[in-house]
Amino acid sequence: MQDFSLLRFARRYSNKLDKELKGAFVELYRPFHKVPCVMHRALENILKRTKRYPVIIEFEDVAFSQQVSKASTIITKQLYSKIKREYPSISSCSADLTPAAIEALLENHQAIRKIYYDRKVRALLDKAVPSINAQTLHAQNLKGEGITIAVIDTGIYPHPDLKGRIKAFKDFVNNKTEPYDDNGHGTHCAGDAAGDGTASNGKYTGIAPKASLIGVKVLDKMGSGSLSTVMAGVQWCIDNRKVYDIKVISLSLGSSAVLPAAEDPMVKIVEAAWDSGITVCAAAGNEGPGEKTIASPGISPKIITVGAMDDKDTAARLDDEVADFSSRGPTIDGFTKPDILSPGVNIVSLRSPGSYLDKITKASRVENDYCSLSGTSMATPIVAGLVALILQKHPELTPAEVKQRLMQTAENWNLPSNTQGAGYIRADLAVR
Repeated sequence: MQDFSLLRFARRYSNKLDKELKGAFVELYRPFHKVPCVMHRALENILKRTKRYPVIIEFEDVAFSQQVSKASTIITKQLYSKIKREYPSISSCSADLTPAAIEALLENHQAIRKIYYDRKVRALLDKAVPSINAQTLHAQNLKGEGITIAVIDTGIYPHPDLKGRIKAFKDFVNNKTEPYDDNGHGTHCAGDAAGDGTASNGKYTGIAPKASLIGVKVLDKMGSGSLSTVMAGVQWCIDNRKVYDIKVISLSLGSSAVLPAAEDPMVKIVEAAWDSGITVCAAAGNEGPGEKTIASPGISPKIITVGAMDDKDTAARLDDEVADFSSRGPTIDGFTKPDILSPGVNIVSLRSPGSYLDKITKASRVENDYCSLSGTSMATPIVAGLVALILQKHPELTPAEVKQRLMQTAENWNLPSNTQGAGYIRADLAVR
């Protein structure tokens, strides 16, 4: 296998190809042992020109549009290869490329910094309001009014508890224009953050029941998607942050962390959103209780990474404990994560009728309009809702100042920092 041209190429450009992509090249040759040696060269040439890989191309930070144009010119000369989406915030684009196109690109385009495999991303699914002391804020009419939260997920079903508050909907999966959710995960998350309890006479109310929402659908009916599609959703939020006054992004999704944060395209784009003034909340992941299980983009040292507490369905906090499934740090880089903990077990929120989750988790339905789910997926939008309350009271705060306030006011449970971060969120203290 040492003499194959693609493997020689991968070694020559090792610093410009990520580990997963190089591994994919190796896998391309696995069947060759079943093929006569005299046919290897011909088979290799066919595969190099027909096998397609989804990738993220990162350019040097100079003249982005010109670099994409040059790349497109090179790529279009190859069969079965094309650029798909652009991410100007991080000088990157997504593409489908054959090995031959990747070769041509790296040999003829000096401004390519690195090419990454477009890995899979998934929804992180495994009595919240009283347990974080948000009810006292609602009594003061702090309910997130005037703050917009973008939920980047599987979509949002137009539930009665969200009536009149879905400001916009962008669908990167099926390109539909009206809000919908064929999985149900995104709808539940939207309710965790901002449901107003209309269908339950106020019984099941989210943290910021007057906040506005934007649904950004990047995951499919099964709750799965690609790195490039999620990145497109974040880039859309950056591009439209002033149009819709987007202040918060909630990301209850992720993938295994296989790259250092400084090299991870997903981390780069959420940090670009953060730097643009949007407070980003991301799930820690559901791979606990083992250490070093924080998902990407939660490995970012900048954004707010949320772990899950089990509040035992009680308003009192004395019996609460960290959820066993909640991912623990340190990150792949050795950073302490999560940053904070929030309720994430048996959270009752909005149901999306007829969706995938609605059909396979019938036992989780609560009354007619709600369902109960667990995961750091649920913990994350609760924090996003709390951020909306903070920004309603203190609109001048930057994302870094919001994060600092959340961590400084969290309740220390005297657990390892890579289990609890700063501790368990306290809405009443964080907002005052």
